Amino acid sequence: MNRDLHFANQQRVLIMRWSFKIGRILGIDVYIHFTFLLLLGFVGLAHWLSDRTLATAATGVIFFALIFLCVLLHEYGHALAARGYGIQTRDITLLPIGGLARLERMPEKPSQELWVAVAGPLVNLVIAAGLLVGLVATGSWEPLSSLDTTRGHLAERLLAVNVFLAVFNFLPAFPMDGGRVLRSVLAMRMEYARATRIAANIGRGMAVLFAFAGLFISPMLLLIGFFVWFGASQEAAAVEFKSSLAGALVRDAMMREFHSLAPQNTLGEAVQLLLAGSQQAFPVVANGQVLGLLRHTDLIQALRERGESCQVGDIMERDFSVVEAEETLDSALQRVGADRGMVFPVLRSGNLVGLLTLENIGEYFMVRAALESRARQAATRPARRVPPVLAPPLPAAGKTPGSH
Repeated sequence: MNRDLHFANQQRVLIMRWSFKIGRILGIDVYIHFTFLLLLGFVGLAHWLSDRTLATAATGVIFFALIFLCVLLHEYGHALAARGYGIQTRDITLLPIGGLARLERMPEKPSQELWVAVAGPLVNLVIAAGLLVGLVATGSWEPLSSLDTTRGHLAERLLAVNVFLAVFNFLPAFPMDGGRVLRSVLAMRMEYARATRIAANIGRGMAVLFAFAGLFISPMLLLIGFFVWFGASQEAAAVEFKSSLAGALVRDAMMREFHSLAPQNTLGEAVQLLLAGSQQAFPVVANGQVLGLLRHTDLIQALRERGESCQVGDIMERDFSVVEAEETLDSALQRVGADRGMVFPVLRSGNLVGLLTLENIGEYFMVRAALESRARQAATRPARRVPPVLAPPLPAAGKTPGSH
């Protein structure tokens, strides 16, 4: 589980590192991953090779851009539905495999999660319906047999794509929206973690079917199968982790023994602390206040560029999140999200009392899971039968023990 959490966090960091912001719409930052632009270029090249005209290549790029506009609207469907329940969206990232809307937290009620999940595919169906009305009204409808990837009426091809997006996302498998719909329906009748496990197992089963079909139909189905299997496993792991931490406080999982630095300390002094232990990030403190964080990656880069004499205060990170020792671990993680490095100073009444790291959270989870497993085994283990203690026979009347 610690490995799954670390991988999920690193995956998110990697996505954001290779993405650039294109704007802010309705209070939500929108990013595009650089591989999206590579894919745009590939689609343009494929259309150009079909008849080697710039007009066809431009049409292909426009068509692909419109597809991702529909994907963006799909993600805004999720985001605005979540906003209706008081849940904000941190950002939306466009990837070659679709969109990713990062909510601050998942809805607490299954019915709310149901509507948030359904909202995305419904947007695609509304777009498809609007295109259908326009095509019929203008008499532009063409036989479906005349359509393919690079040929046919642009609006009609876009209609087919939106129908596909809606149907595909309604499949009952994580990470598609249908998996969340299934989980929310099940959670109305059973415990949330169990509903997630059932939905995840169904998703894994569908992933196997996709992969098997890919052996005979298209290698793309193999990739989809891997994508579905991985998404289902990650969702199950995340929910199991969250449920296992129910009631835990930040102080229960924080690192209590740690080193801090002052702004005037040099990088050479920081290196000595780094090599002396396993701590990967150091809070920078002055007059009892946490002013910044010095992370491992920033330290190594600054050593390369500035040398050991550089002061910590010149390179420390000043934009960081803090958590309170007495808040619940789950709410703290939801509030701060998966920030870079996953290291947070822990405060109590404004004073630094610990560090919350991904490694410590993982270790705390494993310890707690082990203790809960032992408790479950003890509760289900049949009680040992203690043989009855047989009392010695009573002596005959008129005799006492030991008499002859």
